Amino acid sequence: MTQSVTAKTPSTADQPGTVRPESVLPELRATWWETGVRARAEAGVFTVFAELPRLVWTALGVSWRADRFRTGVVAVATVGAGVMAAFGLLATQRVLVELFAGGPTADKVRAALPALAVLAVAVALRAGMGIATGYAQNALTPQVSREVERGLFEVSTEVRLEAFDADAFADDMERASRGTESAIGLVQSSMNLLAGLAGVLAVAVAVVVIHPLLLVALLVATVPNGWAALRAGHLRYQTYTAGSVRRRRLWLLQRLMAERASAPELRSYGLRRFLLDQYDRVMQVETDIQLVLARRVTTTTSVGAMIGGVATAAVYVLLGLLLIDGQIPLAAAATCVIAVQSAQRSLAIVTFQVDRVYTEGQHFNDYTGFMTRAAAYLPGSSGPVATTGPERLRELTVSGVSMRYPDRDTPAVDNVTMTITAGQTVAFVGENGSGKTTLAAMIATLRTPTDGAIEWNGQPMSECDIDGLRARIAVVTQEYHKWPFTAATNIAIGNVDTDAQQALIEAAAARAVAHDMITELPHGYETLLDRTFARGQDLSGGQWQRITAARGFLRDAELLIMDEPSSALDPRAEDALFQAIRDRRGRATTILITHRLANVRHADRIFVLHHGRLVEAGNHADLIATGGRYAELFALQAAGYDTTPSEDHPIPQQQLPASQGG
Repeated sequence: MTQSVTAKTPSTADQPGTVRPESVLPELRATWWETGVRARAEAGVFTVFAELPRLVWTALGVSWRADRFRTGVVAVATVGAGVMAAFGLLATQRVLVELFAGGPTADKVRAALPALAVLAVAVALRAGMGIATGYAQNALTPQVSREVERGLFEVSTEVRLEAFDADAFADDMERASRGTESAIGLVQSSMNLLAGLAGVLAVAVAVVVIHPLLLVALLVATVPNGWAALRAGHLRYQTYTAGSVRRRRLWLLQRLMAERASAPELRSYGLRRFLLDQYDRVMQVETDIQLVLARRVTTTTSVGAMIGGVATAAVYVLLGLLLIDGQIPLAAAATCVIAVQSAQRSLAIVTFQVDRVYTEGQHFNDYTGFMTRAAAYLPGSSGPVATTGPERLRELTVSGVSMRYPDRDTPAVDNVTMTITAGQTVAFVGENGSGKTTLAAMIATLRTPTDGAIEWNGQPMSECDIDGLRARIAVVTQEYHKWPFTAATNIAIGNVDTDAQQALIEAAAARAVAHDMITELPHGYETLLDRTFARGQDLSGGQWQRITAARGFLRDAELLIMDEPSSALDPRAEDALFQAIRDRRGRATTILITHRLANVRHADRIFVLHHGRLVEAGNHADLIATGGRYAELFALQAAGYDTTPSEDHPIPQQQLPASQGG
């Protein structure tokens, strides 16, 4: 019998056995791009306008820092275009005055020629200024992007590693990454907004010069459409925010149905119809909501257009009355009609850019807020920056060191004390979550102890030059990163401060049992290790682990920390790798973290951790003789290789829930 995979939302109204046809996808957390959109959806028109001056000033400040010359060009050209627009309207009015005057047509045309010349010059200059503004804005885009994005990366690559443990920091970082794009949008929208305002102001000045009463007529004819546009934008933002979870569910479903990673299980489990059904359910809801939005927006804009139409008709009636009464000439009335149309175009630009400036401004606030808060995580923010260069390692001392992660109630490392002598190979042993990796990260200066101290030759690491220390330490992490570079570069980045000679790269690869594997790739050491690129290649987990180990060997550091370097290696490669590690004994110091205890038998010192505390220390023989936790773990692993049938070590069985028991 087959079962339908559907979701059931808990409810007191649900009857036993009923299944509600809803998406199986759980509620998704908020993401960076919702910040500005949600702020715009919740903000009223007055709130938006109150924020505009600050946001525009911020945008101009960013633009000025990025490129003063081009910012100045945009400012001058924007003001100039507004002035030319005013002159153009006044020249148009003068041309019409001459053409509507009495007398022969030829005489009227000749009389209008000076005004026509002024109009032509104003139009040409305004067009030229528009071209200059467009060029300057386009050239500003990469400059602003570099200014903002580099600032973000300067901070993100310098903050201490514990910053990424804080949920708030991770969320801030995600939203701040949008700030680099929003900076460009904020600058462009602000400049377009100023250009639109300049156009509206130019029209207002021109009509006031012609007749002050025409300014009232202009406002009556343009404000209704502007209000309708802002209201429609508000409705769009509200709907967009309300539907953010649906859109992300759709995006997730699209990935599941189209990406390479999910393709094998999609087919093997026959998930095609299930995923399409999920897509249809979410998409149907989204479509219905978009239809409602379309109806509401159409209604709003239609009402605005109707009111605007009535207002425009009233303006024309007013113009007619003024003409009949002789208060304005026919030329002024005709110019007013042109001015109303020009003002409506400029106002359409303004209303659109107002929404954009406010929304992008909220995203950019995330960026600036992150930059301020991230300062607390920068090296030296909790004390003076040390500059003392470290000497060659003689002794490493860990004294009463503890560390607690921000989201944990218990410390990951709890009051650990140990001493490591130069040239030793030591091992950190313990079950998952015992604190081995955290302790190693503190020794590698990647994390800062909350209590206690770690000393390099008797000097606290906090008083040493951190960059100098890290140059003497190599770390092969358990959660290694697959850098999208060639095989050679993936190894060479293990020591970017020296010339990456091919012979040294190949020697490091050989020690990590990676040389033969690399030479068998289509382009050898020049093979790109990322399928995103043309002719790029995928590697297995074990192959990547060899590349990562080679990266650590290349530095030939005084202290090498290897965290689970062989978890994905085959037995032959694992044996060769640990032989290379043993070759460092007496010459350099190695800290080894591994669950495969057979590989630590030759270590000079084995430290056993449990729940963050150091519970045993000694060499293999001493710890076996003690019969403690290490001996127990070693016996369990050894039993796995014992091929003699025995009932002394039965295989643990996981008990099934009562509903599934036999």
